[in-house]
Amino acid sequence: MIVYEYPFNERIRTLLRLEDLYEKFTFFLHQSNPMQHHVALATIFEMLEVAGRADLKSDLLQELERQRHTLISFKSNPNVQAEMLDKVLDDVDRASSALVASTGKTGQNVRDNEWLMSIRGRTIIPGGACEFDLPSYHAWQKNTAEKRFADISAWFAPIAPLFDAINVVLRLLRESGSTSKVIAQAGSYQQMLQGKVYQLLRVNVLQELGAIPEISANKYMLWIRFMSQDGDMKPKAYENDIPFDLTLCNF
Repeated sequence: MIVYEYPFNERIRTLLRLEDLYEKFTFFLHQSNPMQHHVALATIFEMLEVAGRADLKSDLLQELERQRHTLISFKSNPNVQAEMLDKVLDDVDRASSALVASTGKTGQNVRDNEWLMSIRGRTIIPGGACEFDLPSYHAWQKNTAEKRFADISAWFAPIAPLFDAINVVLRLLRESGSTSKVIAQAGSYQQMLQGKVYQLLRVNVLQELGAIPEISANKYMLWIRFMSQDGDMKPKAYENDIPFDLTLCNF
């Protein structure tokens, strides 16, 4: 199955972008080639661009606190597994505490590092991080993989609590949805939402179908049109019926 996600608002869109960047960063950080570590470092710069909103940290703290109160209210429900609920509450509390403990603007440690900022300024230029442009960076890349890993991890550490909080919030959001099995007749599906507010839509479709959803949605209705790709990757309308799983998520 392939999962496609569609955010209903800018806030969730930002969180999904940061989650995607974090997955990319983690992958390249744990590689050993200097070029792969260059991508990991450049990804930190991208993270700072996306996380530049001043209220992102406060938004996450408010959401974690709201989720904490909601989860506590489930403690009296006999149908809820107490052990699992306690684990989720621990994750929320840990993410919230770490985020509170992180001081200053997100990524300020990177912004205060003139050397890193010189690299950031060159990486936005195509081919701008060549050895003749940044000889000191070229020398750093000749360090051992372990040394580069330690340096990049240290630069990322002050913003790690932000991504731990994002992980918890998005996990709770995804788990909040109920999944329906539906069929897109001739590759098209519509559903009235009757003004109910959702934050995230998830579509699970079998990979072997080669069906790619194009999604548009608002608080009144959602519309999904499945496309396929021919030999030159040009999209065309999918004309067959397509079974898929639809999940609407909201806190």
